[in-house]
Amino acid sequence: MLLSLHLFFLMLYLRLGHTSLPLVINTWPFKSATAAAWHALQSGGSVLDAVEKGCARCEMDQCDGTVGFGGSPDETGETTLDAMIMNGNSMEVGAVADLRRIKNAIGVARAVMERTEHTMLVGESASVFAENMGFAAEDLTTNESLNVFSQWLKGNCQPNYRKNVSPDPSTSCGPYGPKAAQTQCNGERQVNIHSHDTIGMIAMDTDGHMAAGTSTNGLSHKVPGRVGDSPIIGAGAYADSSAGAAAATGDGDIMMRFLPSYLAVELMRNGADPSAACKSAISRIKRHYSDFFGAIICANTTGHYGAACNKVPSLTEFHYMVADSESDTAVLKSVPCF
Repeated sequence: MLLSLHLFFLMLYLRLGHTSLPLVINTWPFKSATAAAWHALQSGGSVLDAVEKGCARCEMDQCDGTVGFGGSPDETGETTLDAMIMNGNSMEVGAVADLRRIKNAIGVARAVMERTEHTMLVGESASVFAENMGFAAEDLTTNESLNVFSQWLKGNCQPNYRKNVSPDPSTSCGPYGPKAAQTQCNGERQVNIHSHDTIGMIAMDTDGHMAAGTSTNGLSHKVPGRVGDSPIIGAGAYADSSAGAAAATGDGDIMMRFLPSYLAVELMRNGADPSAACKSAISRIKRHYSDFFGAIICANTTGHYGAACNKVPSLTEFHYMVADSESDTAVLKSVPCF
């Protein structure tokens, strides 16, 4: 009888446990990033190495124009970068925001974690730190980003993200000043899923060590100095090897107010499966902003994973990538939005 119970619980553990570790999961169909992270793990690298290599690949590939140099120019036409990386074992974090002149934002974020006692550096000071750490200073502008900026100017600086201000009446462009009326100067803003986007990545090894990271060039036509959710711990990503990891993407100005990645990890800590944790994190935001654009990926300590997204006209299904020992390659996954 005792032997039978032992076998029963062993079989239950094998069913509930995951036999496909290590694991890499990232937002969007960024296959080259998944492959780079997977190769890092297979080559004996750590989960931090995997997240850094995966996000860096996306930075160099300029994934979807929303990660890395040459994308999402701000109101002045400049591209700036945000990134973070988190060690789920030690709970150490490195993050950079409004980074200028440096292409490898995720690398700088890791340098903040490993070369300082700080958690986040921002703006020009972050760029100077990066240069002091040996990162090359390069122009992040490309012909494509110049063209995006030029077309925006020709369109009277629309869309923009100012509200309750008075623009130049002849162009709708700045300089801007405050006005009393509580109306947005550019009317109803349309959601463009390619104007603000992120690679969020989770890596887990066979020993259960977890790491998470993000990299983005932010929001097209943003007000200079704007920082979204990506480099904010618990918003853009969060990892705790004793509970799970999560990473988010989408309308960062809204999503960062709810710390969805932290919430999802805490839900998994309390027993929620990854899909349910992801859905709950999205639902929390929907209660206040029903039409926000966003999605989240989650993985728990057994290597099970899931995703969820908010359904809007431009996003009815969310695509993400997974690599594990079963596939041994990057596989495209999708989840219907709700």
